[in-house]
Amino acid sequence: MVESFYLGFDFGTSGVRAIALDQDRQCTDTIKIESSHYEHFSQWEEALWQVFAQLPLNIKQNLRAIALSGTSSTVLLCDKEGKPLTNPLWYNDNRGKSILPQLREFVPENHLTLSATSSLAKLYWWYQQPIFKKAHYFLHQADYLGFLLHGKLGISDYHNALKLGYDVENLTYPQWLKNKPFSHLLPMVKYPGETVASIMVNISKKFNINPQCVIKTGTTDSIAAFLASGVKTTGEGVTSLGSTLVLKLLSDKKVDDSRYGIYSHRLGNLWLTGGASNTGGAVLKHFFSAQQLQELTNHINPNKLLNYHYYPLINKGDRFPINNPELNPKLEPKPDKPLLFFQGILEGIADIENKGYQLLQQLGANALTKVYTAGGGSVNEPWRQIRQLKLHVPVVKSLHTEACYGVALLAMGQD
Repeated sequence: MVESFYLGFDFGTSGVRAIALDQDRQCTDTIKIESSHYEHFSQWEEALWQVFAQLPLNIKQNLRAIALSGTSSTVLLCDKEGKPLTNPLWYNDNRGKSILPQLREFVPENHLTLSATSSLAKLYWWYQQPIFKKAHYFLHQADYLGFLLHGKLGISDYHNALKLGYDVENLTYPQWLKNKPFSHLLPMVKYPGETVASIMVNISKKFNINPQCVIKTGTTDSIAAFLASGVKTTGEGVTSLGSTLVLKLLSDKKVDDSRYGIYSHRLGNLWLTGGASNTGGAVLKHFFSAQQLQELTNHINPNKLLNYHYYPLINKGDRFPINNPELNPKLEPKPDKPLLFFQGILEGIADIENKGYQLLQQLGANALTKVYTAGGGSVNEPWRQIRQLKLHVPVVKSLHTEACYGVALLAMGQD
């Protein structure tokens, strides 16, 4: 039997991770390339070629499909040959705030794209710059990286295109967007994981890659992490415990509520609804060193809850599950013992997680049945137990915590 391999790339803020899976979904090779200077599109391309150079020959010669994910709303303006006209605008670039009043003149009220960092806000900002006259294509990070492999311009997927204004419910651009003078730059939108074309001959020959290998449309980094988690059933959620707290719940019903920054990605015939709070690991790192966090974790008694009812924030303001830009952090009473303060913060974040899932359910999402955990906080066992007590459902570590694993599944067709 001839071996088959599927390659998934995840391009993040500081580098790229890639993973090759065999036909049994087993990891055969993982490559991580970090870069401290990763803002230029040429560095993305360089990292892409480095991964191919490091892949074992046997994998490259038996590659069947490749898919890529990038950071949501990281975008490029390209000329007719696909060459970027400027540096990319990153996911957190908020220059779009200057044109939000103009966007509100034609974008429906409370629409997801009415954000300073949305893809549409960046496109509309570029539309007002002199460089726009040279533009032929507007591409997301994953779109551009896919182009480097298949050579087809102007192709995106409906995960990346959501914040551009694409209607994922009806699978079309809305009429209010189609008639705009910049609409000719909007990419054609396909399903995530849909085959675009075979890998270009020159890339295949240069890196000894199977010439029959196909390149598929990609996804965003957060969706890739969800796909990697192991969630299959509605009612199951994924909590990402990183610098911030991000919740995603698989639902039969599409749930959107701009008051709380809640929106839904389409996953086939289901919906992935969620929100993000400003609480999270950044608060812990603000008060404790990495060594302290490890030492204190070893002494927590998760079965003895303190119930300080903290709302851990570094700065005032949150949007989900409480929408109040003036919301002050609540970290009192502060006990003398660091262990108690540490546990109080962990419990406070767990309470916010619980409120978040409750809000999603109140707005119409499926009842929560199980939570998978991703991110740095997923390795904290006492915290997992605390969260399980608060959430009243099983809380487990995600089966795979690398987003590139989810992208490899997309390449395989297991989306």
